[in-house]
Amino acid sequence: MAANGIDTQGFRALVRKAVIWRSGSQIVGQLISWVSTFLVLRILDPADYGLYAMAAVVLTLLGLLNGYGLASALVQREEVSERDLRQLFGMLLVVNGALAAIQFLAAPFVASFYEQPQVADLLRVLALVLLTNPFLALGYAILARAMDFKKQAQVNLATSLLGAVVALAGALASWGVWTLVAAPISVFVTRAFAMMVAARAFMWPSFDFRGTGAMAGFGGAVALSSIFYFLQTQSDVVIAGRNFDAATVGLYTTALFLAQIFVNKIVPPLNEVAFTALSRMQADREALARGFLVSVRGIMLLAVPFCLGLAVTAEPLVHVLLGEKWLGTVPLLRTLGFAIPWMVLQVLFAPATNAVGRPGIALRNAALGALLMPLAFIVGVKWGIAGMAWAWLAAYPIIAIITAATSIRAIGVSASQLVAAVIPIALAGAAMSAIVSLADGALALEDSAARLAILVTVGAFVYSAWLFTFARDRLQEFLALVRNR
Repeated sequence: MAANGIDTQGFRALVRKAVIWRSGSQIVGQLISWVSTFLVLRILDPADYGLYAMAAVVLTLLGLLNGYGLASALVQREEVSERDLRQLFGMLLVVNGALAAIQFLAAPFVASFYEQPQVADLLRVLALVLLTNPFLALGYAILARAMDFKKQAQVNLATSLLGAVVALAGALASWGVWTLVAAPISVFVTRAFAMMVAARAFMWPSFDFRGTGAMAGFGGAVALSSIFYFLQTQSDVVIAGRNFDAATVGLYTTALFLAQIFVNKIVPPLNEVAFTALSRMQADREALARGFLVSVRGIMLLAVPFCLGLAVTAEPLVHVLLGEKWLGTVPLLRTLGFAIPWMVLQVLFAPATNAVGRPGIALRNAALGALLMPLAFIVGVKWGIAGMAWAWLAAYPIIAIITAATSIRAIGVSASQLVAAVIPIALAGAAMSAIVSLADGALALEDSAARLAILVTVGAFVYSAWLFTFARDRLQEFLALVRNR
């Protein structure tokens, strides 16, 4: 059956294959990375992570301007010529060359702001990462348009393994904070070359930018949204870096890393596939709305137990994974775990509104977050590092609700449909959290590994049993998705 020129059965199979390869490779790659990360965390000191976090804020900010929005503009288009690709390549080279120069020159000023001289050296070396972006983004655009996520997956897996090996070798060789610099550089350099090979993207760039207004406009809106999102999610490190020592910042950023594993590592590849697929469906708004709701139900079904589970098992989890010196992350993780599901929900809207050619919606929502979150952190810092965690829980529900309210009309879903998609999952998560907390208090086990294993088992049973009893349709839909039905 065809709708709007699309073979729906074939397209569904293509989307499923894309999800399997993109998200599956991400999960496997992250498992490799996490094993390495947790081993490295046991070797390095919190101060090393604090110093790297201060430098990474600048790299992340400039990385948001790296031109991936331009690549997304070509993915969103129905037709793309070779000239368009060459122009994209040329724009990417110009943009990222300028960004690398800015980071290199700004390094001493950033170090002075933090009063940490070593940050300048870290930033100068990390500028190399920005120079890899043109090759990565061009390869991504070509493969994404073809919905060929298999090749992307193969590249990502191979380079993730390389990064894990470099990180572990650096930690064992006592490189200290430079371990955290060497690993991403090795990943980005090799990934850039491999992505170009996989996409067969070897071409001369064009610096004749005539006729690129639409691409630049779409890419600019996406980039500006990303800058606002940066202010929304990274301003805490800037504020913390000015108010606390490197070790305290390291504890905070590590707790945030654990709490945001799902939203930062699992959701992005799914959103990449969603953006590409929904862009192809934009003429059929009914199908687009159905697809969006299915993705919300499926992703939140996984996100809620993951995030809330981290919160209620924080103490034994940190004992087992990180060791005694990281116990300062426990109270932070308990708070952040309840805030991040709101973040997961919020980031699901932008791919859908961008896919229908409305990047301005995500831009306005990101601007709102860029205003509210820094204000929350400025207030929260008065209560110490714990106040920074509470700022997430206080502000993010507001941002998520406003984002939903301003996005649903463009996507074609109603408020009641969205609430119905989320509430049964939230109730199951609340029941799981309450019973796991009660079980933890009743057990009073000294062995952290046994305690963690029991709590995870109890949580999985309660969550599944609640859904089976009160929201069986959610489980059936999820299983049908997995089985391609």
